[in-house]
Amino acid sequence: MANLIINGRNMSVDAADDTPLLWVIREQLQMTGTKFGCGAGLCGACTVHVNGEAVRSCQTAVSEAVGKQITTIEGLSEKGDHPLQKAWIAEQVPQCGYCQSGQIMQAASLLSKNSSPTKEEVVAHMDGNLCRCMTYARIQRAVLRAAAEMRTASTGNDRRNT
Repeated sequence: MANLIINGRNMSVDAADDTPLLWVIREQLQMTGTKFGCGAGLCGACTVHVNGEAVRSCQTAVSEAVGKQITTIEGLSEKGDHPLQKAWIAEQVPQCGYCQSGQIMQAASLLSKNSSPTKEEVVAHMDGNLCRCMTYARIQRAVLRAAAEMRTASTGNDRRNT
């Protein structure tokens, strides 16, 4: 039994140490927001956070995630109102939607480290997350919009606390 901390909850799963984290998340825990894309870590559809870092869950063994904080798209925001999720809607990013959870998780990793990325930094960080609908310009706008919203919210919180 592997003990995992997923979206803040302790969960025990019966899986071999080399089982890809993706399959535990999707098949055993029934959290299907994380998608299977290529199975080789090349497309980014399976992106989750492990200790705050974006990783490809199809290439991450369960044994590598034991005892670490794992966040899936379901855990990004309880109500689905994370600034990135709202920006995705505002910028009309999704078409087929298949890559979106991986795109959002990759972007969230960037914004957790860089609250004011340039377009070039967004492009560089998102490189490797593929979108078959080619909505890359919308994705970039959504990431920049969410960053601006998060900065504004942070500034507003600072003002209320003084």
